[in-house]
Amino acid sequence: MKVAIVGASGAVGQEFLRVLAERDFPIDELLLFGSSRSAGSTYTFKGKECTVKELQDNDDFKGVDIAFTSAGAGTSKKFEKTITRYGAVMIDNSSAFRMDDDVPLVVPEVNGKDAEVRPRNVIANPNCTTIQMVVALNAIEKLSHIKRVHVSTYQAASGAGAAAMDELVEQYAQLQRGEAPTINKFYYQLAYNLIPQVDVATENLYTKEEMKMFNETRKIMHSDVKTSATCVRVPVMRAHSETIWVETERPISVEEAREAFATSQGVVLMDDLENKVYPMPLDIAGKDPVYVGRIRKDLACDNGLVFWTVSDQIRKGAALNAVQIAEYLIKNNAL
Repeated sequence: MKVAIVGASGAVGQEFLRVLAERDFPIDELLLFGSSRSAGSTYTFKGKECTVKELQDNDDFKGVDIAFTSAGAGTSKKFEKTITRYGAVMIDNSSAFRMDDDVPLVVPEVNGKDAEVRPRNVIANPNCTTIQMVVALNAIEKLSHIKRVHVSTYQAASGAGAAAMDELVEQYAQLQRGEAPTINKFYYQLAYNLIPQVDVATENLYTKEEMKMFNETRKIMHSDVKTSATCVRVPVMRAHSETIWVETERPISVEEAREAFATSQGVVLMDDLENKVYPMPLDIAGKDPVYVGRIRKDLACDNGLVFWTVSDQIRKGAALNAVQIAEYLIKNNAL
């Protein structure tokens, strides 16, 4: 198995290296690619040193079976044909192809089979907030069709990259020293603050991040579900949280929901309010599943449920989900 990582020096690229090693993914040869700026950097994978090559339009992907790409939508679009030319399956972590009709958008626990039909040999990894949400929604959908979803996200600094995490740490230090905080990666100071905007605004006054949750959820779940999202950046280092309200066709009891979450693939139930047991980003960072807690009936909707989820968006929301797609392809002889 010959595997390539494009964007190896970024936060997700580095997570790819960790996840592939931890899961003992079958790799005979590993190639790392990046920009001219990161070319020449070296990283260790399973005791072997790998050097990052500059991504170019050439024959470097000849013989590659799977290419994990996380270098931004522009780079993915520019180099799609270069990467897939000789048969490599491109599992792309950017927004470049997610809503293309001929590119499957896959969360293995929900719609893994979609990965088997890929006319362009490209599979898209969904947005991190969508992945987290649909893994949880899938448990409820099996009980009763979900008609509507309202979701409020609480998105960690790491969702904006490694430099954003550094900026949050720097802001706290600067404020402690009485200095004006550096603001480059966020719209405003994030330290001691919340920013109710993630990504740019669209014509309907929702942001692109919020519209991703609407559109991607329908595509992944093959559903007419309508999702209304408010995405908020919070001063947390790593792991996104979401409060999710669902309206189903029939009433779902709290007990039914708990059982569904407890037995659903990729979900861990942490739901004991009396004993203060619920998922929090501080505890969930670095872990693989989607954690669910605070399950209760929606007091404003007879067929409604409310619950809380936390998941590490660099792992399940990015690198891990992509690796799980590749594992699905190998297990089902679908490469």
